[in-house]
Amino acid sequence: MHIQVLNVMDFQELTKDKLWPILVETVHANVMYPTHKAYTRDVMLREKPEIGTKELAANLNMSLGEAMVILYELSEHTKILS
Repeated sequence: MHIQVLNVMDFQELTKDKLWPILVETVHANVMYPTHKAYTRDVMLREKPEIGTKELAANLNMSLGEAMVILYELSEHTKILS
């Protein structure tokens, strides 16, 4: 399964930014994060594997930052399993 993480930005460059760990920490503190991540993995990616961050954020009414972190984490998990 290929996960399109960002439509425009180079995701590898984004994760190198010094603010990336702060964004990840903030997203993980969100009480809805585990639910959003599970729903993205179990439903959204099965229905639309190429979903982008903006569309995911809009569909689940979450921040763009949360969508970025979730798709990044799920794409890394998929790489490990491959």
